Amino acid sequence: MNLLRTLATAHWPLGEPPPPLPGFSASTFNPLVAAVAERCLAAHYGEPGEPRRTGLLLASAGGDRATALAIDTAAAGHRMPPLLFFQSNPNAVLGHVAARWVLTGPVVAISPPEAAAPGEVPPDALESAALLLADGDADHVLVIAAEQAEAGGGADRATAVLVAAA
Repeated sequence: MNLLRTLATAHWPLGEPPPPLPGFSASTFNPLVAAVAERCLAAHYGEPGEPRRTGLLLASAGGDRATALAIDTAAAGHRMPPLLFFQSNPNAVLGHVAARWVLTGPVVAISPPEAAAPGEVPPDALESAALLLADGDADHVLVIAAEQAEAGGGADRATAVLVAAA
Protein backbone atom coordinates (compact mmCIF):
# COMPACT_ATOMS: atom_id res chain seq x y z
CA MET A 1 0.00 0.00 0.00
CA ASN A 2 1.46 3.34 -1.09
CA LEU A 3 0.83 6.00 1.56
CA LEU A 4 2.66 8.81 -0.28
CA ARG A 5 2.23 10.77 -3.48
CA THR A 6 5.33 12.33 -5.07
CA LEU A 7 4.94 16.01 -5.96
CA ALA A 8 8.50 16.76 -7.14
CA THR A 9 11.92 15.13 -7.27
CA ALA A 10 15.41 16.58 -7.67
CA HIS A 11 18.92 15.18 -7.81
CA TRP A 12 22.24 16.91 -7.41
CA PRO A 13 24.50 15.98 -10.32
CA LEU A 14 27.29 13.60 -9.35
CA GLY A 15 30.68 15.25 -9.47
CA GLU A 16 29.30 18.79 -9.59
CA PRO A 17 30.13 20.82 -6.48
CA PRO A 18 27.18 22.64 -4.92
CA PRO A 19 27.28 26.43 -4.77
CA PRO A 20 28.70 27.93 -1.55
CA LEU A 21 26.19 28.44 1.25
CA PRO A 22 26.71 31.54 3.42
CA GLY A 23 27.23 30.62 7.07
CA PHE A 24 28.55 27.13 6.33
CA SER A 25 32.22 26.29 5.80
CA ALA A 26 34.72 23.42 5.65
CA SER A 27 32.29 20.98 4.05
CA THR A 28 30.16 20.37 0.97
CA PHE A 29 27.47 18.54 2.96
CA ASN A 30 25.28 21.48 3.98
CA PRO A 31 25.54 23.27 0.60
CA LEU A 32 24.64 19.95 -1.06
CA VAL A 33 21.52 19.56 1.10
CA ALA A 34 20.46 23.17 0.49
CA ALA A 35 21.04 22.95 -3.28
CA VAL A 36 19.00 19.79 -3.82
CA ALA A 37 16.25 21.10 -1.51
CA GLU A 38 16.15 24.34 -3.52
CA ARG A 39 15.76 22.43 -6.80
CA CYS A 40 12.98 20.23 -5.49
CA LEU A 41 11.02 23.00 -3.78
CA ALA A 42 11.34 25.27 -6.84
CA ALA A 43 10.08 22.46 -9.09
CA HIS A 44 6.82 22.31 -7.11
CA TYR A 45 6.33 25.72 -5.50
CA GLY A 46 8.15 27.96 -7.97
CA GLU A 47 9.53 30.66 -5.69
CA PRO A 48 9.76 31.12 -1.93
CA GLY A 49 6.87 33.17 -0.67
CA GLU A 50 3.93 32.56 1.59
CA PRO A 51 4.22 30.18 4.56
CA ARG A 52 3.74 26.53 3.69
CA ARG A 53 2.98 23.63 6.04
CA THR A 54 5.90 21.62 4.71
CA GLY A 55 8.12 19.48 6.91
CA LEU A 56 11.79 18.71 6.27
CA LEU A 57 13.38 15.32 6.77
CA LEU A 58 17.10 14.74 6.18
CA ALA A 59 18.38 11.17 5.92
CA SER A 60 22.10 10.48 5.85
CA ALA A 61 23.86 7.29 6.87
CA GLY A 62 27.29 8.93 6.86
CA GLY A 63 26.42 12.48 7.86
CA ASP A 64 28.73 15.44 7.45
CA ARG A 65 32.14 13.77 7.60
CA ALA A 66 34.07 16.87 6.54
CA THR A 67 32.69 18.99 9.39
CA ALA A 68 33.43 16.20 11.87
CA LEU A 69 37.03 16.11 10.63
CA ALA A 70 37.31 19.92 10.79
CA ILE A 71 36.05 19.85 14.40
CA ASP A 72 38.54 17.14 15.34
CA THR A 73 41.36 19.16 13.75
CA ALA A 74 40.27 22.37 15.47
CA ALA A 75 39.90 20.64 18.83
CA ALA A 76 43.48 19.38 18.56
CA GLY A 77 44.54 23.03 18.41
CA HIS A 78 42.29 23.85 21.40
CA ARG A 79 40.31 26.54 19.57
CA MET A 80 36.92 25.67 18.14
CA PRO A 81 35.55 28.06 15.52
CA PRO A 82 31.92 28.76 16.54
CA LEU A 83 30.70 28.28 12.97
CA LEU A 84 31.83 24.64 12.99
CA PHE A 85 29.85 23.94 16.16
CA PHE A 86 26.73 25.49 14.60
CA GLN A 87 26.97 23.49 11.38
CA SER A 88 27.74 20.22 13.19
CA ASN A 89 24.00 20.02 13.93
CA PRO A 90 22.36 18.48 10.84
CA ASN A 91 19.22 20.49 11.52
CA ALA A 92 21.13 23.76 10.96
CA VAL A 93 20.92 23.51 7.18
CA LEU A 94 17.29 22.44 7.42
CA GLY A 95 16.62 25.60 9.43
CA HIS A 96 18.25 27.60 6.65
CA VAL A 97 15.99 25.95 4.03
CA ALA A 98 12.89 26.39 6.21
CA ALA A 99 13.61 30.09 6.75
CA ARG A 100 14.30 30.76 3.08
CA TRP A 101 11.14 28.97 1.90
CA VAL A 102 8.97 29.91 4.93
CA LEU A 103 8.27 26.27 5.75
CA THR A 104 6.40 25.76 9.01
CA GLY A 105 6.33 21.97 9.34
CA PRO A 106 8.45 19.74 11.56
CA VAL A 107 12.22 19.42 11.01
CA VAL A 108 13.79 15.98 11.47
CA ALA A 109 17.18 14.41 10.76
CA ILE A 110 17.65 10.64 10.77
CA SER A 111 20.56 8.29 10.21
CA PRO A 112 19.38 5.15 8.43
CA PRO A 113 21.52 2.01 8.84
CA GLU A 114 22.56 2.12 5.17
CA ALA A 115 22.89 4.88 2.60
CA ALA A 116 20.30 4.89 -0.15
CA ALA A 117 21.36 4.03 -3.66
CA PRO A 118 22.16 7.06 -5.81
CA GLY A 119 18.94 8.73 -6.94
CA GLU A 120 16.86 7.19 -4.16
CA VAL A 121 15.85 8.00 -0.59
CA PRO A 122 15.96 5.35 2.14
CA PRO A 123 12.71 3.49 2.91
CA ASP A 124 13.11 4.55 6.58
CA ALA A 125 12.92 8.18 5.48
CA LEU A 126 9.72 7.65 3.49
CA GLU A 127 8.15 5.80 6.42
CA SER A 128 9.07 8.71 8.71
CA ALA A 129 7.62 11.19 6.21
CA ALA A 130 4.36 9.23 6.16
CA LEU A 131 4.22 9.43 9.96
CA LEU A 132 4.82 13.20 9.90
CA LEU A 133 1.98 13.62 7.42
CA ALA A 134 -0.33 11.35 9.41
CA ASP A 135 0.42 13.40 12.53
CA GLY A 136 -1.20 16.39 10.82
CA ASP A 137 1.58 18.95 11.38
CA ALA A 138 2.40 19.20 7.67
CA ASP A 139 0.67 19.00 4.30
CA HIS A 140 3.90 18.06 2.51
CA VAL A 141 7.30 16.71 3.56
CA LEU A 142 10.55 17.32 1.72
CA VAL A 143 12.66 14.18 2.14
CA ILE A 144 16.37 14.65 1.41
CA ALA A 145 18.94 11.86 1.19
CA ALA A 146 22.51 13.18 1.18
CA GLU A 147 25.82 11.39 1.37
CA GLN A 148 29.36 12.71 1.13
CA ALA A 149 31.96 10.87 -0.91
CA GLU A 150 34.10 8.35 0.92
CA ALA A 151 37.69 9.42 1.61
CA GLY A 152 38.94 6.96 -1.01
CA GLY A 153 36.90 8.44 -3.85
CA GLY A 154 33.44 8.69 -5.29
CA ALA A 155 31.23 11.75 -5.42
CA ASP A 156 28.87 13.57 -3.10
CA ARG A 157 25.26 12.79 -3.91
CA ALA A 158 21.84 14.03 -2.92
CA THR A 159 18.24 13.37 -3.85
CA ALA A 160 15.16 15.24 -2.67
CA VAL A 161 11.55 14.15 -2.93
CA LEU A 162 8.57 16.32 -1.98
CA VAL A 163 5.71 14.07 -0.86
CA ALA A 164 2.11 14.39 0.30
CA ALA A 165 -0.32 11.85 1.68
CA ALA A 166 -1.85 9.69 -1.07
